[in-house]
Amino acid sequence: MTDTPPIDAFRRVVVIGTSGAGKTTLACHLASRMGVPHIEFDAYRHGPNWTETPNHLLRQNIAEAIAEDGWVADGNYSAGRDLVWTRATAIIWLDYAFPVVFWRLFWRTICRFVKRTELWNGNREKLRWHFFTKDSLFLWAFQTHWSRKKGLIAAFEQPQHRHLAVFRTRTPRETRRLLNSLWPKKERPQSQ
Repeated sequence: MTDTPPIDAFRRVVVIGTSGAGKTTLACHLASRMGVPHIEFDAYRHGPNWTETPNHLLRQNIAEAIAEDGWVADGNYSAGRDLVWTRATAIIWLDYAFPVVFWRLFWRTICRFVKRTELWNGNREKLRWHFFTKDSLFLWAFQTHWSRKKGLIAAFEQPQHRHLAVFRTRTPRETRRLLNSLWPKKERPQSQ
């Protein structure tokens, strides 16, 4: 994993982490600062009425989106990882402790519900999904938090990923320090 970030590594960046860590927020700010498109993989996965895009179409859509020379993407979809990581120059891994992620996920869900925020393709979160179903995002975060960490560590060790500059931040403060090291305070994206 990389300690000192080379600014030129930030041409095609993927932000990864557990659901609720703040991937999309950070990716939006980075894309804005860099003047490149932001690619949110959830928008490609979730069709109208929360229909799931089949993997072959998801891969096709992702391949088209990452054909640009510069971009910032966020998401953990293994269905397109080989495409995305091959093109990426850097990965920022928001590897926050589960209580931090859970708290952020909780407040994000409440805010989206209260504001009736439209997410992708006309979809809005429904509070009952998160508390009363087997498809709860809270349950998903709990079930995948630790296994995803092990899987990512193994993935970074693969020879096909050695070209990536990997920045693993374990706290929001470390993420702010990373951003401060890339851009002067008055120019940097809003911190995570």
